[in-house]
Amino acid sequence: MGALRNSPKASQIKKSTTLQHLFDLEANSSDDTMIYSPESSRQSIIESEYGEILSIISHCCSIFTFTDPLESPSEQDVKRLKLFQLLSFMKKPKKPLPVEIIRPLVSMLSANLFRPLPPSAKRTVVCELPGDEDLFSTLSPAWPHLQVVYEILVRIVLNIDPKVLRGYVDERFLVNLLSLFQSEDRRERDSLKNVYHRIYFKFTFYREIMRKSMNDVFLHYIFDSEKHSGIGELLEIWGSIINGFTVPLREEHKLFLMRVLIPLHKAKGMQVYHRQLAYCVNQFVQKEPMLGGTVVRGILKYWPATNCQKEVLFIDELEELVENIDPDHYRKLALLICTQISRCLNSLNSQVAERALYVWNNEQFVKMASSMMEEVFPVVVEGVQKNLKWHWSKSVKQLTENVKTLIEEMDPDLYDRCLKELAHREYLAGQEDIKRKENWERLELAAANNHQFFQPQNVYMHHVSERRI
Repeated sequence: MGALRNSPKASQIKKSTTLQHLFDLEANSSDDTMIYSPESSRQSIIESEYGEILSIISHCCSIFTFTDPLESPSEQDVKRLKLFQLLSFMKKPKKPLPVEIIRPLVSMLSANLFRPLPPSAKRTVVCELPGDEDLFSTLSPAWPHLQVVYEILVRIVLNIDPKVLRGYVDERFLVNLLSLFQSEDRRERDSLKNVYHRIYFKFTFYREIMRKSMNDVFLHYIFDSEKHSGIGELLEIWGSIINGFTVPLREEHKLFLMRVLIPLHKAKGMQVYHRQLAYCVNQFVQKEPMLGGTVVRGILKYWPATNCQKEVLFIDELEELVENIDPDHYRKLALLICTQISRCLNSLNSQVAERALYVWNNEQFVKMASSMMEEVFPVVVEGVQKNLKWHWSKSVKQLTENVKTLIEEMDPDLYDRCLKELAHREYLAGQEDIKRKENWERLELAAANNHQFFQPQNVYMHHVSERRI
């Protein structure tokens, strides 16, 4: 046996067996390498670590309209619970989410948010006041789900690096998000405002695109439809954006003021968003007081002629602008502003007249009027005297007396001179009326004489024609 063990044949068999064994081991190792590749290994880790989250995301992709009677209320409640589980997970992430979770998560959010909105309930109704909007708005029945979805979206924007999220929250996503501002549900618009605002300030590479998209919405509203529920919310976002502008302002931002913000004053539904609009305009004037003249002329251009509620709002805004205008522009704008205020204090609507009279309690307004007393006083004195003589409201007359006392104390001599000039103009106007009446009387007398002169001739011609017949 020992000879056989040491024979050449035995050693050859052992060697060959050993080589075959090595070949088998290499083949097995290559198969194992193919099975446990890095991608499959990562996928298995994701499934083991985030399997429950992926299952929740998949379940939340089911959409409920809340209007279909065939939908199960219990299934709706289950989805809401799943959404809350997902929200609690997003609030306390242990580590950055992998791409394999972000992609289906954003897809789920898109499926829930980007939906066709119901037809507007305000097609033939123009809201006159901010409170009126709620009377005609439609609340979304899907809000129990949408509310949680928006909170999840906020957490995604806050917790995930914008560079990582850029591939999923893209321009198309932002356009769809902007279109949802047409929702009539104020709760949804508030959530949208929060999300859109956070995206603007975190995703700096999208800022120019987002500004342009919002401008397009404004221009379409001004010059085309005048139907959009989210103008106020978009203006609130713009108010924060304008607050961050550096001085001197870029030409692009000045054009936005002149071509978008000022024309927004002319829309029928301006009362709903006037507070936000006035804030944006005043932000511009505070940053560059030299723009005050452009803004004042623009507001006077769109001054309402028949809408008293809008007129009161315009007076409020004009008074606030006076406080921010560059004092060097007072002399250029004093006559324009005081002329418009004088027209308003003569308004037959007592609210408009009283609001215009209260402007004289503003120190900056009085200072502006004092800078051009020679030009402003004749207009103001005429308006005051008209109110004292003709206005029907006792409260308006009382306030007018206060204004009269104020301007009389500013320059008694000039006030007396303006009264005399006004009396002289009224005398001349009275003389013109007398002459006009005398001319009409002469014309009527001449017409009566001509009628008497031509009447016999007409009778004679009538008889001659009858005889010829």
